[in-house]
Parts: sequence; C-alpha cells; structure tokens
Amino acid sequence: MTEKILILDFGSQYTQLIARAVREANVYCEIIPFHQAITFENNLKGIILGGSPFSVNDPNAPQVDIEAMVKQVPVLGICYGAQLTAKSFGGRVDKSEKREYGRASFEIVKEDTLLQQIPTPSQVWMSHADTIIQLPNEFECLGTTESIPVAAFKKTNTTGGFDLYGLQFHPEVYHSTEGKTIIKNFLVNICHCTQNWTAAHFITDTVAALKKQIGDKKVIMGLSGGVDSTVAATLIHKAIGKNLFGIFVDNGVLRKNEFQQVLDTYAILGLNVTGIDAREHFYTKLAGKTDPEEKRKIIGRSFIEIFDQESHKIEGVEMLGQGTIYPDVIESVSVHGPSATIKSHHNVGGLPDTMKLQLVEPLRTLFKDEVRRVGLELGIPHDMLFRHPFPGPGLAIRILGEVTEEKVMLLQEADDIYIKALKKHNLYASIWQAGAILLPVKSVGVMGDERTYEFTLALRAVTSVDGMTADWAHLPYECLAEISNEIINNVRGINRVVYDISSKPPATIEWE
Repeated sequence: MTEKILILDFGSQYTQLIARAVREANVYCEIIPFHQAITFENNLKGIILGGSPFSVNDPNAPQVDIEAMVKQVPVLGICYGAQLTAKSFGGRVDKSEKREYGRASFEIVKEDTLLQQIPTPSQVWMSHADTIIQLPNEFECLGTTESIPVAAFKKTNTTGGFDLYGLQFHPEVYHSTEGKTIIKNFLVNICHCTQNWTAAHFITDTVAALKKQIGDKKVIMGLSGGVDSTVAATLIHKAIGKNLFGIFVDNGVLRKNEFQQVLDTYAILGLNVTGIDAREHFYTKLAGKTDPEEKRKIIGRSFIEIFDQESHKIEGVEMLGQGTIYPDVIESVSVHGPSATIKSHHNVGGLPDTMKLQLVEPLRTLFKDEVRRVGLELGIPHDMLFRHPFPGPGLAIRILGEVTEEKVMLLQEADDIYIKALKKHNLYASIWQAGAILLPVKSVGVMGDERTYEFTLALRAVTSVDGMTADWAHLPYECLAEISNEIINNVRGINRVVYDISSKPPATIEWE
C-alpha cells in the first residue's frame, strides 16, 4: 500500500499548500475534515493538523483527540494545530497583545531532527491572533521569534507514543524560506516516509486500479482538449483500450483550428475519440443572447444534449469517465459538517441522472501540477499539457454581447495572432492566462485614405500561482505594439487594440 500522510482541515486558507508541500517531497497525502473518523491503517505514517480561522478559546472551536492520534503515529500541529496541541495537554493559549501577521525571524533554541539543516535565524510567515503563553509539562520549546516566546515545540516524553511537534508559523507558504525543508524533515526523519510517490508510481498503481474497477465494461467520456480530461482519458485508455469511447464536441467557440488539432493529438495518443461538429446547434441557441450567465447555461445545456444524443449511439455503456481533480474534491467537502458533494460544474455540466452511469475519476487525488507531471510521463505533448486555462464556455464569454459566427471568426484570428506573438517572444510560459476579448464597442479609425468604424479588441494577460488572485502581466511595450499592429493590419473588422491592466481582485481574469 502507498504510504500516506493525513492533513486535518480546520478551515485554513493554507491547507492545500500543506498538501502540495508534502506531495512535492514525493509523499502521498490526503486532506480530510477534522471531524472525519481516522482509520489507522499500516500505511498511515503521520498526521498534520492545519490552521484555522477559529481561536482555540472560542466555544465552538474545532476539537480533535490529539492524545489518541499520537499513540498511533507522529503528529505535527501548524498554527491553530500547534495551539490546539498545547491547550489539549494543559498549556495556556491567550490573545496576543497584537495580531502577528507577516514575516518574522525564527531563532532555534534547541536542536532537533525536525529543524535539521535549518539556518538560524531564518524567515518564517506568521498569521495568528493567539499566542502560546505557557507550554504543558513534558513539552519543550525548540524555537522563538522576536515577538513570541514559543514558535516551535516538541513533547519530550513520548513513552508509549510517537513524536509530537508544533509550529506557530506556517512552513507551507512561500515566505517561510526553510518551510519546505522543515516539512520534509517531519516526513523523512520523524515519519520515516520513503518518498517513493512519483508520477510513474501513480500511473502504475492507477492503471492497475482502473483495470480492477472497470473490468470489461465500456466507459464514455466527454473530452475538451484540456489537461485534466486528456490525462484522465489516457490513463483509462491504458487500462481498457478501445472500451473507452471519447466524445469531443465542437461548440463553435473553440480557439482557431483547435477542433482538428485536438482530434489529431488524440489520434497520435491512440484514443478512441469521435469528433462532433455541433457549431450550428450552438450558434442557433446563442442567437440574440447577451447575458453572460445565460450564455454559460445555454452552452452547458447544449453540450449535455449533444453528449446524451451521441452516447445513446454506443451500446452497453455503463461508466462515465471524468477529469475531476483533487481541489474539486476538497472544495466540495465542508469542514463545518459532513458533506461530500462534487460541485455540479465538475459533473460535466451536470449530466442527466437518467444516464445512470458509474463514475470513473482517475485524477481525483491529484493537484493540477501533478496532473501535468503524470501527463508528461504518459507522453502527452508538452504544448497540450501546458496550454493556458481556457473557460468552459470558450470564446462565448470573451465576446461581450451577442455571439455570432462572424464575431467568433474575428476573435479566433485576433487571439491566434496574440498567442503566437507571446510564444515568439518567449513570454507565454511565464503567463498564467492570456486571451483576447472582443468588445461591443466600435470606434472611428483611419486606414489609408479611408475612415473605418470597427470593433475594439482588449488583450488580457495575467500572472498567478493558482488563479485565485492574479496580477496583470507587464508585457514589453515593443511586444504589445507588434501585436496591435499585426491584429489591426490583418483582421478586417478590428481597428483598435487596448490592454487590460486590472488585477484580481477587484477584477476577474475573464471579463464575463
């Protein structure tokens, strides 16, 4: 069985970052709500208690039995987890004189395997309103900062149990410069993990599990050309071959030449995929619609109609493949109560219950960057794996106002020029997402001796880590000038190009 670390979620915004740090150390981990019962199997190597927006002194603060846990496996408490540990064993936690948030200088006061190879002082990131004033008996302080007396601690008497640690700071965030090393020390030195969870290891285990789950049944899957669905389909294909039936729908709002390019890539990968040209269906449904949410719903419903229609042409299908990834699963589980419902938009737009298909979700334990690593290991082309995110409703929400075939073709041409220029100038890889937006604004221009009255195009490019927040990309003026000239000179119907310099928040990445 694969070695596993459990991370208990108390509602912190940083919980997923803990999991990513553990995975980066090639150790498998899972996030579970704090109230979920823990099964202490042989492969469970340790538990990490995460942060929380609560104070440990709140009447409704989340509680867990740390004493029972540490009898089974090593435990590391982070921020709220550290304060809860101290309080649970008889220590004292009170409000800080001032809330500590931001960078702090961490000084080691006692050497320990948890802090091996950590320079002193080192920068750490604090985010807390409470402070550990007094440690319980049999606990000792390992480190301090200029503001707090206990920044790291350990339970010294572990008779009949395992090591128990606490960190007041957040080692998982970027600003804790040695944080990843501390987490790795916990995993390797204290939990004795072998760090053998790799992309190749995941593929071997997953394909074997898929063969067992699916057997000789047929699986149908709606493909988008995106990273998640492509990697999921390739894994399922490795397990069951031609018994996977992929459907790729051209909804009329894809990027230029994308439909054929994606089908060609799927053919190279050996996937059994049928391409459906449904452009006219979508254009008819979208005619006259200008509200962004209405456009989204029309595209979602229309996809379901086409997918349902095509799936009935395949006899004996019993299972549905999906590219659900781990953040989708985590975000669907509340730490405030037992709930495990996948968001409707992760269910391929909410496929009708009448289909009665069992789900196959080979990526539901992976983060996006891990999906890409698995994809590279599977031999999926780099260009497909590292394409910028593209909205489900496609260019329909990058055309403000009514969507028509003429406007789509206009935007496809302009967007293609934009993306090619970013790649030519080696800017594409450093940008999280880029795209062109066709505005419902016409302005006067002069081309040669003629006056024009044509559309305005907005260029959008942002830098980000996860898409939750984003800053506008500071593209070189020379590059922007080149892109603007090429679009205006080559795309008849656009005579003005502007650049969006809004960050998220308050703006969103997409305009609709």
